[in-house]
Amino acid sequence: MTPAALGGSVGNVIEWYDFALFGYFSSTIADLFFPGSSSSSLLATFAVFAAGFTMRPVGAGVFGYIGDRIGRRPALFLSVILMAIPTAALGLLPTYGSIGIAAPILLVVIRLVQGFSVGGEFSGSVTYLVETADPSRRGIAGSWANVGSLVGMLLGSASATVVTTVLSADAASAWGWRIPFVLGGVIGAFALWLRTNLPEESGREHDEAHREDSPLHEALTNDRMQTLKAVAFAGGYGVVFYLPLVYLPTYVSRRGNVPLDEALRVNTIATAALILVIPLAAMASDQWLRRRTLILVAFIGMAVASVPLFALMNGGGWPELLIAQTVFALLIAIPLGSAPAFFAEMFPREDRATGYSIAYNLGLGIVGGTAPMIATGLIDASGNDLAPAFYLLALAVVAILSVWTIRDRSREPLRSRSGEVEAPRATSARQHDRTVAAS
Repeated sequence: MTPAALGGSVGNVIEWYDFALFGYFSSTIADLFFPGSSSSSLLATFAVFAAGFTMRPVGAGVFGYIGDRIGRRPALFLSVILMAIPTAALGLLPTYGSIGIAAPILLVVIRLVQGFSVGGEFSGSVTYLVETADPSRRGIAGSWANVGSLVGMLLGSASATVVTTVLSADAASAWGWRIPFVLGGVIGAFALWLRTNLPEESGREHDEAHREDSPLHEALTNDRMQTLKAVAFAGGYGVVFYLPLVYLPTYVSRRGNVPLDEALRVNTIATAALILVIPLAAMASDQWLRRRTLILVAFIGMAVASVPLFALMNGGGWPELLIAQTVFALLIAIPLGSAPAFFAEMFPREDRATGYSIAYNLGLGIVGGTAPMIATGLIDASGNDLAPAFYLLALAVVAILSVWTIRDRSREPLRSRSGEVEAPRATSARQHDRTVAAS
């Protein structure tokens, strides 16, 4: 992995470390910050989880503008700061029993700040990675962002597993759950150090000819159809990602099929396998099959397998959970490996960061981020434990229909509205600063 790939993807480690921890400790957080019935407090916790995602489109607009008009590197530097501080703060936050209603209010504020910063992180890092990559390796370059995301999820899952295994249930619920969140601040400091010297792309598009045009306006006018298609794709992509990987440990433990600590171990194994397969899927999209073809195959497989796999988990223990999560992981690996570059290739360079950020975060934030809450609500409303599977099936179909209409540009040069062909070049941060000073 190159310094650009490492620095570009490290922010995603923090992002998904935090969001994974929040998902895995959702039951504990529900009891400590939203006292009430088990079902209603869990629903409130997932609502807070979803609230953070609703800030993603706002952050996408702000960080997309910074990335398109100031530079990719400043946007990535700022986003990692605004992710690391709230993560550590969550680990230090007093509970409802200590400060009353102020506790859930502060929890919501923390999630909103994190959601705002995350709005520019993933799409900004993918844009940077794809633009600085060799044209024949854009898939593998973009996939490092999702590898970083899954490494963060793995660290979050492993941390939660250690806490729930080493400590007693009472100790883990009382204070042990806080430790991984505080450690997130340490990871953030390391990420900040890496991004201080993050290479900046040379030959950037921050030319005066396009500065008078708002990249947000361009994404919503000149590229509005691309943006709408990307929103629909990202919505299905988000649900397919969140339900099998973040929601399942809570789902099976609440059903009484598998204890939470065992569910977390299975989730850790599936996530580790996923990390290994993502680069292979990305390489396949660079060298063998076009990205759109691979993504369609994966979503069709997800649509076919969703209900049977949920039924399998409902009828067994951890072996059935391991089988289901492994199959889910293999299917999810394909879009996780090939979709980042596929998204970036949809937009011209003048509004690539903004268009990608807005579309990705509207779909992933509004649809994907609410998936655990909706899945929990569907079970409560219908009494059917397979309700999440049907929701997953429906959103997989939405993703299939949207991807079908998107032009595959995986074998074409990255485009600009002016018709120029972009050269994938990167300079060190120090060289970039000297160039700017000289000009």
